[in-house]
Amino acid sequence: MAKKAVAGYRDASSKDGRNYAKVIKMEKSPKTGAYTFKEEMVPNESVKDYFSK
Repeated sequence: MAKKAVAGYRDASSKDGRNYAKVIKMEKSPKTGAYTFKEEMVPNESVKDYFSK
């Protein structure tokens, strides 16, 4: 059976995964100039902080 990817990001205090958002950030490599995409699950409160870095 397939395992849900979101299930690992839940904690015991929150019963649902709505407190997290999947964010995708595009970063440019300084060596090659190629773009890479970095995906992370972050809490909804820290989405703005994640993109301000």
